[in-house]
Amino acid sequence: MLYHVRMDVHPPVHMPAAEFDALKLAEREMAQALQRRGVWVHLWRIAGQYSNISVFDVGSHDELHDILSGLPLFPFMAVAVMPLARHPSALDVA
Repeated sequence: MLYHVRMDVHPPVHMPAAEFDALKLAEREMAQALQRRGVWVHLWRIAGQYSNISVFDVGSHDELHDILSGLPLFPFMAVAVMPLARHPSALDVA
């Protein structure tokens, strides 16, 4: 199942910079591992914002929820999820 996910990060104001840097490093490592597994299919930065648009390919809503809520920066994110369905005019490209 494919999902379009927008993540807007709102860094904590009172967290020491070194602690937030450690969270960002852990987030990067997890994101890259999920990309290597083919779960996090696309990851695009939104220019000028601390936000991204991503496409996930997972087996269920619950699996996506578990992945997103397990991200190190999740407590500091606003997340919007849209399930995707195949468009009848799309080319069938594998």
